[in-house]
Amino acid sequence: MSDLILFWHRRDLRISDNVGLAAAEAQTSKVVGLFCLDPNILERDDIAPARVTYMLGCLQELQQSYQQLGSQLLFIQGQPEKAIPQLASALKAKAIFWNLDVELYSQERDRTVTEALKEKGITCSNFWDQLLHAPGEVLTKSSGEPYKVYTPFWRSWSQHEKQGITNKIEQLEGLTKAELEIAEKASAIALPKAKDLGYDWDNPLLLAPGENAAQDKLAEFCDRAIYCYDEERNFPYVDGTSQLSAALKFGVIGIRVLWQATIDTLANCRSDEAKTSVETWQKELAWREFYQHCMFFFPELAQGSYRDEFKDFPWENDETKFQAWCEGKTGYPIVDAAMRQLNETGWMHNRCRMIVASFLTKDLIIDWRWGEKYFMQKLYDGDLSANNGGWQWSASSGMDPKPLRIFNPASQAAKFDQDGEYIRQWLPEISSMETEYLVTGKIPDLERASYDYPQPIVDHKIQQRKFKELYKQQKN
Repeated sequence: MSDLILFWHRRDLRISDNVGLAAAEAQTSKVVGLFCLDPNILERDDIAPARVTYMLGCLQELQQSYQQLGSQLLFIQGQPEKAIPQLASALKAKAIFWNLDVELYSQERDRTVTEALKEKGITCSNFWDQLLHAPGEVLTKSSGEPYKVYTPFWRSWSQHEKQGITNKIEQLEGLTKAELEIAEKASAIALPKAKDLGYDWDNPLLLAPGENAAQDKLAEFCDRAIYCYDEERNFPYVDGTSQLSAALKFGVIGIRVLWQATIDTLANCRSDEAKTSVETWQKELAWREFYQHCMFFFPELAQGSYRDEFKDFPWENDETKFQAWCEGKTGYPIVDAAMRQLNETGWMHNRCRMIVASFLTKDLIIDWRWGEKYFMQKLYDGDLSANNGGWQWSASSGMDPKPLRIFNPASQAAKFDQDGEYIRQWLPEISSMETEYLVTGKIPDLERASYDYPQPIVDHKIQQRKFKELYKQQKN
């Protein structure tokens, strides 16, 4: 057995601030990266072509990073519990290191891989990397149980000391030419393209793939937008968010790097407003962790509603209305603009995610899981914990002390897109309409006909009353 340690990358497609990779390098300089193209993930029916494209781009840059350090990143395709032990055994690796994940599939997969490796006498070491606080570190003081409500979670989470950025890796030792030949015989492959995997995405991505682009985006955000974040994050036509969600999803930037950036930025704040904005972004990072902790401790969230009154809710689930929602043809401009942004870019502004989710569940009375899945089929930053948490929040079915929250599309547009700038950007065919029509959605019939813009598929006021009555009946 050699001194080789294989580091299995999953949601940590970077070299810097990588807890598990740094631990491997501390034991031996001979560390080689590994990524498994898992059919259990890639062949699901909720995988977005944009997300696969982004992931492969990140892997391409990660491969180059390994080469610059003097090592390699190997790719294999197949069932992890078979392909990984086969490669590790062929290379006589002494251990495989990896960072853990909160999702149920990941945990089950890791158990089977661990068992298979132990049978071959190969040790495993696991670490928490994608969270500032691992599941179990932030629990209620009274009973030592996981938090089910965000605000007390935030109070406790924010008081815990945060881990610092890991040591930088300067150099690694890779496989010899003979060992590379062995790896190829043991199923190591070249990095495929998205089309090779059956996914086609040719549109530009909001954030370029890879660690370098994520670092640049963070620097840009901390230089300007973070100081106005509390105010500007709600306006979809303003570039007021970090746009690092995909980078966090795939771990091309470390969460400790982001947290340190907030600490450094707070030190530069020159007003209470700027300080509040930075703290608001910190709270958003905590929301991300809250949803991941919830998914870890309550994996049933991935399958259905948390609240009893929604477990057998009488959703109408009209296929025609759902299709209109998916295509951005509901007759409500702010909803249609948001869905158009999603379909064309693989991303949607968070304020708009709440608007369209509320519309699907409270106006169209369609099961939130339909929308959750559609988002995962489109979002390049699609993450189970965040997506599920957001949808259950909007549907009032999840962990939230205020269970009935209904957004009025017109009120939301009037507050957050008062001049119709966002609507005009994504619905150019009606961009010359009067602003009042765009924002309120109260478009005269002749105007709708001349622009060939659809009639509203439902009446918000009627549907709002209907949903409340259904909810009341469920609670009784």
